[in-house]
Amino acid sequence: MPLDATKPHCRLLREEKFAQFNEMAKRETPDLRDANLRAVDLRRADLSRADLRGAYLRDADLRGVDLSGARLDGASIHRARISGALFPADIPAEEIRLSHELGTRMRSTRREEPAPTSS
Repeated sequence: MPLDATKPHCRLLREEKFAQFNEMAKRETPDLRDANLRAVDLRRADLSRADLRGAYLRDADLRGVDLSGARLDGASIHRARISGALFPADIPAEEIRLSHELGTRMRSTRREEPAPTSS
């Protein structure tokens, strides 16, 4: 999947419209799947529930950001500033370290619920 910088939530962050982004984040889960957020300062964004699966966060500023409820499967944080960031409990510390140092895509320990089957 190619990286995307055109999704509404991604565009707001890239344009530093944090108040508008945070208002939207209160109403709906921010869809930042496969978003290209390279080198974006995200310190004022509410990413606590964001869907960041597959997102590219190289060199982004995530200092102090609450990512505790975010989906980060497949996201990369190579060389991002992450001091004080709160990561989800389902992302092992080793996955965070490898992604930060080498740019690997993070894997969570979260198990997807199977889709309900009709009887």
